[in-house]
Amino acid sequence: MSLDFDALTRTSGEWLRGQGPDSDIVISSRIRLARNVAQYPFVGRADDGVRSEIESLLRDKIEDLRADGRMNYVRVDGLDDLDRRFLVERQLVSRELAEGHGARGVGISREETVSLMINEEDHLRIQVLRSGFSLDECWNQIDAVDDELESEVTYAFSDRLGYLTACPTNVGTGIRVSVMLHLPALVLTKEIQKVFQALQKISLAVRGLYGEGSQAMGDFYQISNQVTLGKSETQLVDNVKDVVPNIVNYERRVRSALVKENRQSLHDQVARAYGILKNAQTISSEETMHLLSSLRMGINLELIDDLEMSTVNELFIHTQPAHLQKIRQQELDTAERNVARATYIRQRLSGSSFEHN
Repeated sequence: MSLDFDALTRTSGEWLRGQGPDSDIVISSRIRLARNVAQYPFVGRADDGVRSEIESLLRDKIEDLRADGRMNYVRVDGLDDLDRRFLVERQLVSRELAEGHGARGVGISREETVSLMINEEDHLRIQVLRSGFSLDECWNQIDAVDDELESEVTYAFSDRLGYLTACPTNVGTGIRVSVMLHLPALVLTKEIQKVFQALQKISLAVRGLYGEGSQAMGDFYQISNQVTLGKSETQLVDNVKDVVPNIVNYERRVRSALVKENRQSLHDQVARAYGILKNAQTISSEETMHLLSSLRMGINLELIDDLEMSTVNELFIHTQPAHLQKIRQQELDTAERNVARATYIRQRLSGSSFEHN
């Protein structure tokens, strides 16, 4: 099955619905596994012919997977730049896969909970992404997908080192466990630095919305393991699972204190954000993220009662540049995008559907 990009602009993945555990603060949980096929060189040392062989081999296996119904498969190297950026914004492929070269593809499940990237840094990157604090569910699902593929393909594996990967930091389990947190109160009170320092001490990395090297837009932070060797997959999942509730409770305590000590000021900030978003005629991506962050906190603190969390979660993604252009079905320069973004937000917040004009 191939991917219908136009249909994707009218929907959102399961992870944006805001229905998982602790979803007031934990946007999503994600587990990624890096795997390579035994008989081939790593992607960085493979010529175009070898990359094509790997893509063909793994595509056949992915299309037969039973994960979350049939997989939709798309050749990423056959997409235009806009469609590749669209998939990055949607968290379904990495920037590395989008910007790479040679034969490469991705299999995506119907609910967008599972995606399998071929010929990124490694031959195969398996990803499971779910709403809220759902690491156990992520692990159970990705473990089943990995087992199913491993029964069909021989992975590069060493009895001493574990799974062999292109980057030494992934050797061993090849696992990256991460949660996406929305921490506006900790940012507002400048307590966020304490969190960063504590996480560094226990070898957890903090990144922005789109992973390594990206900015923490809209007060979103990805927290993930840095070590993959010397511990089992379940131990590494448990390490992240043990830490996240502390951060969630910290953010909730600070939010509660802000409401108690300064409700009027906080309500004013949220109301202004809502007012700007409902009335702006032109707005940048950065300002949108900042204002939506306030709006999201306002819903959780019951300062806003006429807006669904899933709508705000969707707006974070659907107002990104590639999504806007797909929705408008035309290429837009920065100024045109800012106008289209404002129009789209106004119409979403007033409950009307976005018109293609």
